[in-house]
Amino acid sequence: MLEPPKFIENDMYGGSRTFTWLADMVGLSVDLVNFLLCQISALFLASLFRSVLHPSKVSSKLRHTFALSIGLAFGYFCFGQQAIHIAGLPAICYIVIRTQDPRIVQRAVLLVAMSYLLCVHLMRQLYDYGSYALDITGPLMIITQKVTSLAFSIHDGFVRRDEDLTKAQQYHAIRKMPSALEYFSYVWHFPSILAGPLVFYKDYIDFVEGYNLLSSPSGNGNLDNSKKEVVLEPSPTKAVIRKVVGSLVCAFIFMKFVKLYPVKDMKEDDFLNNTSMVYKYWYAMMATTCIRFKYYHAWLLADAICNNSGLGFTGYDKDGNPKWDLISNINVLSFEFSTNMRDAINNWNCGTNRWLRTLVYERVPLKYGTLLTFALSAVWHGFYPGYYLTFATGAVVVTAARTGRRLFRHRFQSTQVTRMFYDILTCLITRVVLGYATFPFVLLEFMGSIKLYLRFYLCLHIISLVTIFILPKFIRGERRSRAGAANGGSSVQLAASELPSADAKAATLTAGNDLNKDEAEEEKEDKHAHQCKVNTPTHQQPAAAAAAASPHNTTTNEQQQQSTEQSNNVYLRQRHPQQQQQPHLEKMPKPKPTSARDAVSVPHDQCEMDQLSSKLKEKIEAETKNIEEFIDKTVTETVSGIVEFKNDLMRDIEFPKLKLPGSNAGANLDSAVSGGGLRKRNIISSVHDNGTDSAGNASSATIEHEENFLKKEIDVINAVVQQANVLPAVLSNGHAK
Repeated sequence: MLEPPKFIENDMYGGSRTFTWLADMVGLSVDLVNFLLCQISALFLASLFRSVLHPSKVSSKLRHTFALSIGLAFGYFCFGQQAIHIAGLPAICYIVIRTQDPRIVQRAVLLVAMSYLLCVHLMRQLYDYGSYALDITGPLMIITQKVTSLAFSIHDGFVRRDEDLTKAQQYHAIRKMPSALEYFSYVWHFPSILAGPLVFYKDYIDFVEGYNLLSSPSGNGNLDNSKKEVVLEPSPTKAVIRKVVGSLVCAFIFMKFVKLYPVKDMKEDDFLNNTSMVYKYWYAMMATTCIRFKYYHAWLLADAICNNSGLGFTGYDKDGNPKWDLISNINVLSFEFSTNMRDAINNWNCGTNRWLRTLVYERVPLKYGTLLTFALSAVWHGFYPGYYLTFATGAVVVTAARTGRRLFRHRFQSTQVTRMFYDILTCLITRVVLGYATFPFVLLEFMGSIKLYLRFYLCLHIISLVTIFILPKFIRGERRSRAGAANGGSSVQLAASELPSADAKAATLTAGNDLNKDEAEEEKEDKHAHQCKVNTPTHQQPAAAAAAASPHNTTTNEQQQQSTEQSNNVYLRQRHPQQQQQPHLEKMPKPKPTSARDAVSVPHDQCEMDQLSSKLKEKIEAETKNIEEFIDKTVTETVSGIVEFKNDLMRDIEFPKLKLPGSNAGANLDSAVSGGGLRKRNIISSVHDNGTDSAGNASSATIEHEENFLKKEIDVINAVVQQANVLPAVLSNGHAK
């Protein structure tokens, strides 16, 4: 039986204590019980948006009112008097939005929201340092993302021209000032108020007004609304069930193993002095992994709540299956089986990645992009020193991972065996590096983290620095071209081009990880590797993006020397190639976004995944599909057999014994049926109504027909019983893993 971990009761928690008895019963703290009760309630209440509150039945005002009312109720239930901050921060920002010039509104809102959030962060550290209890800072971080992204969208829609905007900025641009009801409904929308995910204002308004079912985005520049086609409204049931089950599995894993690897033990003297370095590595890796499953649980459940309301639909895939990953915050399998740091980072906290990218990285001068992205991500999380140790360590190991990949990966691509060996090796190394780099994020303390790093002898720091600065001088890396510079898309050297982007209270790298997606275009993939480039739509620029990333082989000695020198550094592709003097590119038309998916996220099937993680994911999906097909087949055959059995039994009712007028006892039934307009039956014409022949004996044809009928139905029943016995055996053989 699962024994829940023992949580310490926090006296500083200001939320409702009505369900303290339930918390004592299940062994959880009351703040976690309140959180789960609100999320479970939200899961059921969200379905009302697709039934009684469907946009075809009620007005958008009623949907707005319902969303914000429930959101405020959840906020007060979970946080008590602290919920005043949930109302205070967005209220002040709304005043700024309505009073400030659109040319500066984005900066004013960012300054006000971040200042408010930092004050709350600081107060929490003063009165409740190092606490893991549910706190108002979590919802405030999500609200800060919402109000700042809205302010930047208003600035884009009212001030900037379409040709100056990226693809995502065009899609999210707001050209109508939100009303108070729309604004506060967006901020307090109950499916995302407690644990996210981040929903951009454009997507939320389309959802409330029912425009999310249009095949092309509405209200977006020069799009012709008359040409929009309404798509079939999908059912999110399968997606919701899958995510809820995944959330429960992650909660089970967290509850089972968190008590075996408590994070606080890593700062104890007994652990530091009396354990081997190998065990310390193992413990750090397992402790951070257990913590991650808590956030998998929260994010998957929050995503399921949004999907159950109808929010998150992005269209249909090539097989006609609906996609519900517009606002997904985590790709669990892609993260856990990633074979390099870039894939791990790109699949973690996707909402924060998009927020950092659209607010900072795409808008500031290129040479300051990484630094400012890192700064915003750091202060957004608060002032705990463990966050900054993780950011700094992550910046080093991510840069080293990219350099090492360029130096060694191509040497393992000659055969299938060596490629698989490389994938398995890098997957294991990535797990170790994640534990090493992220334990300060959950430990929070500076001295405790430094002591443990010293017990590690800073080995991964040293290895990373050697990989970055020394190995490229002795090992020749994979040859790459300078096609981008040749076409005018200049590359800019940046030693720390990928600072990790983190999430609130998450145990992984996070600070500018959105930058990692640009690096995918630098690597020349082997023709045998089954991978695809990750061209993040929000980074793409019209027309020039392909030219800036198109590779070609260099043959001259000068070009080879340039390629060798380039292997010692890290380059970032220019984000605004349309600003280069390229007449042949400027004449090309600017493409318009066609869907929310194109503008916001990278399709899951287009993320760069190495062979190991791809095959594992495909295997799991194939086994799941086999189970679904088997169950469908079992149910179909069972039902069809029973229906056929019923139809045969009802024949005598449908065709009662006939006494046809004007015919004697030996008349042919076929002629009678045709004369009376009745349907023909599959019986012998010489058989009378009572089943006897002219001599009064039972007809042999009738007996044979009854025997065949009984044999057929017995076969159906036997098949059903056999399938019922086979199903548990199939599940026990691993098809459900």
